[in-house]
Amino acid sequence: MKTQEFLSLIQEHQNKNLIFEYKEGALVGANYHITEIKNITVDAVDCGAGTDFWKETIIQLWESPTEKDSKKYMSGFKALGILNKVDSIKPMVKDAEVKFEYSNANFHTAQLYVHAFQVIENNLLLRLRAEPTDCKAKDACGIPETTVESNGANSCAPGSGCC
Repeated sequence: MKTQEFLSLIQEHQNKNLIFEYKEGALVGANYHITEIKNITVDAVDCGAGTDFWKETIIQLWESPTEKDSKKYMSGFKALGILNKVDSIKPMVKDAEVKFEYSNANFHTAQLYVHAFQVIENNLLLRLRAEPTDCKAKDACGIPETTVESNGANSCAPGSGCC
């Protein structure tokens, strides 16, 4: 989901509770805060010497330990207020992919993509998911487009086709 799509979605549903599912069946606690919004520029070289460049918007979600018993989720209106304030200080790139950075005691820190969203009664539920890493230079590395399975400790031995 692009940043502008996310902002438009929040605008459309600003009267609803904004709820995040960070993995199937697990919700970010109602005590979450939006603690940082990052405008990221990625300027990369892959293992096949290919270059790439893109921008991302990363919104950090943090659960406040002092509000852990909270049952009231942030509204889309409040989130939009935070995002608009940030945008007035450091404009977000609207066509950049939006990701959510999150962790808790049972879930490692990850940057999660919006996999899907759903409106359920008075809630806007954003289903977040991690995407697996991938080799962008499969042709240069001799890797077929199908998933590469690990064959143990020597699966990335010279000549194995692994990057």
